[in-house]
Amino acid sequence: MKQFLFICAIVLMSKTTFAQKTITTYNDDSTLQITKDPRFDELVAKQKRLNAATQTMPGYRIQIYFGAVRQKASEVKLEFASRFPGVPAYLTYQQPNFKVRVGDYRSRFEAQKFLKEIDGMFPSGFIVPEDVKLPPIK
Repeated sequence: MKQFLFICAIVLMSKTTFAQKTITTYNDDSTLQITKDPRFDELVAKQKRLNAATQTMPGYRIQIYFGAVRQKASEVKLEFASRFPGVPAYLTYQQPNFKVRVGDYRSRFEAQKFLKEIDGMFPSGFIVPEDVKLPPIK
């Protein structure tokens, strides 16, 4: 009985080892043999599609207004946009308050540098971590 179970276990293990696809790549100086599951390529393709659809990354913005008055939030955003036309400004609503956040900074250092620049005009500004838009490709 033990021999029968042992033979069954070996047969089952041999079936699982042949379930993967083997890819062999030849170079001038070496040979590389890669064994992988065929579903791996599907997973990589799916991740590529998700990355193409997502146009954000972790970064920082500066919050210059937080309050319940929409008119005041719009005024702050317009004032900022007139003083700094090259820096994006975002007005968001998170019940029951409005937030005005500016910039798309990849590092806290970049955000800190700009915060010092606007400190006199918007003294209540502070840095918040947020997903920011990807920088344009040059």
